[in-house]
Amino acid sequence: MRTERANGGGQAERRDPRVIVGAAIIRDGRVLACARSAPAEVAGMWEFPGGKVEPGESETAALARECAEELAVRVEIGDRVGRNVRMAHGRSVLKVYAARLLHGDQPQALEHSALRWLAGDELDSVTWLPADAPIVEALRPLLAP
Repeated sequence: MRTERANGGGQAERRDPRVIVGAAIIRDGRVLACARSAPAEVAGMWEFPGGKVEPGESETAALARECAEELAVRVEIGDRVGRNVRMAHGRSVLKVYAARLLHGDQPQALEHSALRWLAGDELDSVTWLPADAPIVEALRPLLAP
């Protein structure tokens, strides 16, 4: 989807929504959930790690970078999980990919207040951010024993 806004000359300018990528890191039938530490209005809510795709960066490269920055891990990015989720009144779109840890890396909570590995029957034990909640449903079949 493209949005339009008027520029200084009154002409409409087309702009694609900003892409946010998330990683559903799966290990031994469990997915990694991360508790937000900020901002205050979402602190304590849970999300999949990830962040903004920078100009000139592919979605998978951005996701690998974000996992390294947020969790100090290396990941292999797999297939998309779920659908695109619109965020910020349509100004952003969340795309989540399945991922797996490489080289025995262990996630560290560098930017989150807590980390938890959740099995399929534990997904509802945390309060997910509204954008991440639709992805949870798509994950259930991937976590089945």
